[in-house]
Amino acid sequence: MWQRAIEDAIQKTRRNIEAFPMQFPHITTERRYDWGINRDWIEGFYTGMIWLCYEYTGDPAFKETGLRHVEDYRERLAAKRNLDHHDIGFLYLPSALASWIVERHESGRRLALDAAEHLMTRWREAGQYIQAWGPEGDPQNGGRIIVDCMMNLPLLYWAHAQTNDDRYRKRAVLHAEKSRRYLMRGDDSSYHTFYFDPADGKPIRGGTHQGFHDGSTWTRGQAWAIYGFALSYRYTGDPAYLETAKRAARYFVDRLPEDFVAYWDFDAPVEPGTPRDSSASAIAACGMLEILAHLGEADADRGWLNEAVERSMKSLVENYATIGEPEEEGLIKHGSYHVRGGLGPDDYMIWGDYYYLEALLRLTKGIPGYWYER
Repeated sequence: MWQRAIEDAIQKTRRNIEAFPMQFPHITTERRYDWGINRDWIEGFYTGMIWLCYEYTGDPAFKETGLRHVEDYRERLAAKRNLDHHDIGFLYLPSALASWIVERHESGRRLALDAAEHLMTRWREAGQYIQAWGPEGDPQNGGRIIVDCMMNLPLLYWAHAQTNDDRYRKRAVLHAEKSRRYLMRGDDSSYHTFYFDPADGKPIRGGTHQGFHDGSTWTRGQAWAIYGFALSYRYTGDPAYLETAKRAARYFVDRLPEDFVAYWDFDAPVEPGTPRDSSASAIAACGMLEILAHLGEADADRGWLNEAVERSMKSLVENYATIGEPEEEGLIKHGSYHVRGGLGPDDYMIWGDYYYLEALLRLTKGIPGYWYER
C-alpha cells in the first residue's frame, strides 16, 4: 500500500513540474492549486517534495528542478520578498538545506545559513521570543508567538551545529522553553498563539488565529507541537521536549474520529460538513515517527504510537489520497487552511502533501525529510 502511494505521489509531482515549470502552488477552494511565484510561506513544502522524489527515484530531472528552485529562494532572500514573518524554516529547510543534505550543495548550505541569520531578525530581546508576524512594534502582533514556530527552530539549531555560534542555539532554546511553558496547556493541548507585552515580555493571554476559539485546540497546531518538540529533543537532548511531544501526541490520538483523520479543531462541533484536516494527521504522523526514532525497543509508548501512525496513514492512503485520479494536482483531499476565514476550508494543502510523502518515505525507506542533518 505504501509503495503504491509513493509511486502515485512521484507521478503527480513530476506532472506538476512539467505542467507548471518553475511555478509554486498556492491554496484555492477549487480542488486545485493556483500556480505562481515564490511569495508565500508554503512554497518550501513543494520544493521539499521534489527533493524527496529525487531521493527515492534518483531521477536527475528532480535534482535539476530542486537546484533551480534553490536559486529562486536565493533571489527571494536577497530581495527580502514577503519574508517579514517567522516561517523562514518552512521555506529554507526543505529547499536550501535539502540541497545540502542530499547533494552536498555548498551554495545551498550557505543559503540556509543566510536564512537562519534572517530568522534571527525576528528575535525580540525584551520579550525573549521570536515574533511570529509583522514588523517589530506592530500593534497587533508585536508580542505574539505561535506554535507553528516550533518547526522553524531547527534552522537555528542546525546553524549552531554548522557554525558553533551559540546565538542560534541559545535563542532557539529560549523560544522553545517559552513555547513549552505558555503554548502548551496543563491538559497537553495547545494554544495556537500566545501574547506577551512586547515592552517587557510579561505574559498576557493565549489565543488563536485559525482555531475554533481562543481556548480550543486547533488540530494542525497540536500536530506542529508534536513534531516541533520532538525535533527540539533531537537537537538538544532535553528530555522535557520529548515528554512534551509524547504528551501532545497522546492528546491528539485520543481525540481522533473513527477513521483516524482529524477534524480541523478538536473543539469544533462535529456535524455533517464539519471540515477535516488531513494535513494535520499527516504532520502528526511524521511527528510520531520522529518520537519513535528516539525510543528504545522496550519503551512502553512504542505500541500506541506505532498503531496511531499505521492507522492514520492507512486511512489517508485509502480514504483521502488521489490515487487513481492522475489529473489531480494534490496528493490528499480534505485539508483545511483557515476555516473561520473561509480560506481553503476543504481542499489540497501543499504542506499536507509534503508531510504525507515524508511519512510514506520514513515508513519505507527511512528518509526523514529535511529538518536535520543525517
